[in-house]
Amino acid sequence: MSSLLVDDIGELVTNDLGGEGGPLGIRRDVALLVEDGRVAWVGPARDAPAADRRLDARGAAVLPGFVDSHAHLVFAGDRAAEFAARMAGQPYTGGGIRTTVGATRAANDDELRATVRRLRDEALRQGTTTIEIKSGYGLTVADEARSLRIAAEVSEETTFLGAHVVPAEYADRPDDYVGLVCGPMLAAAAPHARWVDVFCERGAFDADHTRAILTCGQAAGLGVRVHANQLGPGPGVRLGVELGAASVDHCTHLTDADVDALASTRVGDTSDGGGHTATVATLLPGAEFSTRSPYPDARRLLDAGVTVALATDCNPGSSYTSSMPFCVALAVREMRMTPAEAVWAATAGGARALRRDDVGVLRPGARADLVILDAPSHLHLAYRPGVPLIRQVLRNGVPQ
Repeated sequence: MSSLLVDDIGELVTNDLGGEGGPLGIRRDVALLVEDGRVAWVGPARDAPAADRRLDARGAAVLPGFVDSHAHLVFAGDRAAEFAARMAGQPYTGGGIRTTVGATRAANDDELRATVRRLRDEALRQGTTTIEIKSGYGLTVADEARSLRIAAEVSEETTFLGAHVVPAEYADRPDDYVGLVCGPMLAAAAPHARWVDVFCERGAFDADHTRAILTCGQAAGLGVRVHANQLGPGPGVRLGVELGAASVDHCTHLTDADVDALASTRVGDTSDGGGHTATVATLLPGAEFSTRSPYPDARRLLDAGVTVALATDCNPGSSYTSSMPFCVALAVREMRMTPAEAVWAATAGGARALRRDDVGVLRPGARADLVILDAPSHLHLAYRPGVPLIRQVLRNGVPQ
């Protein structure tokens, strides 16, 4: 068994609430031992055990790898012109998804595979060690299945999003399309997916269609996620809570009833900060940045006791970024999150949204996914926006 000692760590963000150092579990002047891809020991540097190899952090901050729990990487084509039109004042409606559907259907497997790997590698260089990947730009039985097969080559977190929009050929027959999604499409997609998702929004799928698709996905053994309340108030958040969704994503337009519903899923002992909501509110500030839309009110959710995650929503139309550090900076500047809250949401929060306890934390037994910053503190992720602060990334204990 090979071992690696990471030492001379100036600030270690553990997210271990059973430890010390506030919600981030910050420890200083410590070392971390990796064995067989897992964290084996964390403790004072002076007590560090012997190891086969040593990695000198040179006094820098070390964080868990970012967990991006919402991304759309399987696509072809480019929608830069649509972005330019929005910057000139055209509102975002979601209609451009069909443009990407056409390009994706026309692409071959190798072209789609190249895009997925390019974006996955791009995210990895910026500290993302776990990434969820959705389908949703094929919208045929064959194209949704191949999208998920390709996604599964690089991530164990794959999501069937056949209900992204109703494709043009079914525009006048949405019930028929929902039947296709619940039947042959789900059967072809489920073997390659862990999750099912629906874009529950005006212009996409209503509450009845969303319930039908998510219920069928659950019956096929998939966990539930929901695109909810992005373009306006709607039933998505409360429907997600009702169905036990791991995450409701976007949450831009929330009523008091939506917030109360999320808060009602609180579980665990809250006396030490260890409690959380079973349904996570995943916020995607890159989408608001790219569409000039109002940002979600993270402060309102946090003050209500709702667990918040941050993710990129990486996609070619409304949020073409793979940078979790950028999303951290946006969350602090535009969504009234503290730097500590934003870093937690981008790591442990994303893990909660995926119902994972082996990533987003650095404690014995967790996966040795970690990021060494070219900075002394996690504060610099928001303090120095746009600066490439990721010095080194380890995934499963292996330098990338």
